[in-house]
Amino acid sequence: MKVVIQRVSSASVSVGGELLSSIGKGLLVLLGIGHEDSSDDIAYLVKKIVNCRIFDDQDGIMNRSILEDGGDIIVVSQFTLMASTKKGNRPSYVKAAGRETAVPLYEEFCQEISSALGKPVGTGEFGAEMMVSLVNDGPVTILIDSKNP
Repeated sequence: MKVVIQRVSSASVSVGGELLSSIGKGLLVLLGIGHEDSSDDIAYLVKKIVNCRIFDDQDGIMNRSILEDGGDIIVVSQFTLMASTKKGNRPSYVKAAGRETAVPLYEEFCQEISSALGKPVGTGEFGAEMMVSLVNDGPVTILIDSKNP
């Protein structure tokens, strides 16, 4: 399982012109799920994400987590994070989990991160053509791979 975490001052997700989720200050989490991923990957990533100290403290030093800062989170599924670009110019997505595996893990991930955060998280729509808008704050962008910590 792979995530891209972006610290944002605002973010939103729309499908077909309909706004599904929007937040102010917080994190936009792009989630890639592989066919070998499990609940163990979710537990690892959720703990990392909610405790990652990437928000500024009173001295302007990145020393606070989202739990301490009180921000919100949007989680968007993104199978392209599982792309392999070793051969040729067209990425291969064979490492991405199929819908039957990915949907339950995506839903579990969203539930677990919501529970850890102590409030609901925004989501996109799994498998949909989404329009994701964000204002990256910093910019701060962190990559985490549960298989390669």
